[in-house]
Amino acid sequence: MRLCIAVLVCLLPSAARAQNAFRPEWSIGASGGVNLSSVSFSPKVQENLLTGYQGGLTLRWNTDRNLGLQVELNFKQQGWEENFDELDVPEGADYRFLRRMNYVEIPFMTHIYSGGDRVKFFVNLGPQIGLLISEHTEENLNGATPQNINAQHSLHADKKIEWGLGGGPGLEIRTGIGSLLLEGRYYYALSDFYNTRHQDAFSKASSQAISLRLAWLMPLR
Repeated sequence: MRLCIAVLVCLLPSAARAQNAFRPEWSIGASGGVNLSSVSFSPKVQENLLTGYQGGLTLRWNTDRNLGLQVELNFKQQGWEENFDELDVPEGADYRFLRRMNYVEIPFMTHIYSGGDRVKFFVNLGPQIGLLISEHTEENLNGATPQNINAQHSLHADKKIEWGLGGGPGLEIRTGIGSLLLEGRYYYALSDFYNTRHQDAFSKASSQAISLRLAWLMPLR
């Protein structure tokens, strides 16, 4: 009898661990949202935030309890819009200049999460790489040079590949047919899209963006 009790005592923790063992989760889905972007120029250019759109596909693998990996394939718009309000411009002039840059990007994110079965809080962090596929300018300067430096008005990107770091917090609501996610994210490029040699106009030209995203993920059984 004592032997049976001893065996049960040894087996119960193992059974509890097996019952509570985490099963890896695969999810796939789509996301969309808005970007507010600018460029860190040196010498400095007066800017406003440029509004753009972004969206794409997401594949997530929760490898362990509270930890997972997330890979995305996104299209995003970023760039800059110049601010002439504080500059010495002719009276009555209403100058406008913006550069919109369209990228295909692949973020590789560490997904850290916690919470209950239905509502979870998470943070995504990681590097990403992007490819510039097009850029578009809207302006009415008509040859005017209102900024302290105006080389950016005639320059186009010298480098098509961009890389940087991104991340931010989010909220996930799980339902019987999938998960709805709301996420805020900040991205800062560690690369420059202009040449930044000593003889070039800029020593720094790197993008940064704040984005708000909605995503819907479906579990893969």
